[in-house]
Amino acid sequence: MPQSSSPPTSAQASPARRSTWTPGSTSPLAEPLPQPLRPAVFLDRDGTLIEDRNYLSRPDDVALLPGAADAVGWLNRAGVPVIVVTNQSGIGRGYFGEREYEAVADRIDALFREAGARLDACYFCPHAPDSSPACNCRKPRPGLFLRAAREHSIELGNSYFIGDRLRDVLPGVPLGGSGFLIGSAAVAENLEIPASITRVDSVREAAERVLAALGFD
Repeated sequence: MPQSSSPPTSAQASPARRSTWTPGSTSPLAEPLPQPLRPAVFLDRDGTLIEDRNYLSRPDDVALLPGAADAVGWLNRAGVPVIVVTNQSGIGRGYFGEREYEAVADRIDALFREAGARLDACYFCPHAPDSSPACNCRKPRPGLFLRAAREHSIELGNSYFIGDRLRDVLPGVPLGGSGFLIGSAAVAENLEIPASITRVDSVREAAERVLAALGFD
């Protein structure tokens, strides 16, 4: 994986594999989307692919969730781009830096590779929720999804959004995609869920449903 010579900052362009989009940067819709477009799967990170440990900053603390490697591997073999979009407010809050984020991301990549799976791209928002001026990249805002669509020739209206929090999947609603909200029925029961979002028990089940919708057995 290409690495920059110095850890990226919120105002510095990150490698394509690890991208941010910050206020004042060029709009991701400033240039026409390349053709042809294809659907993708957008995945949350913490609580969806790996165990959710508050403000994770140590590679040794990374643990894949059960079924995560299977889900990503199935999508890889079907030729579906797998793109991670994650809020990492620990950076903006000063709990850890982008160098620590990169080390954790490298460990996640390595664990998926060991399991025969691959994350095609990862985008992160480093800002705290109360950052000023407000960014357009913190989920559920659409900035990182729009940038990913431009950089990877993605048709957002035919794509799938998967996560364990409503903010992970809500961006897909105005963009025309479909969402899968991971969690127990008891947790999801108290949420107002748009019709385009389906409740599932795991990322593995979400991947199965995506592949079925795309016509894979």
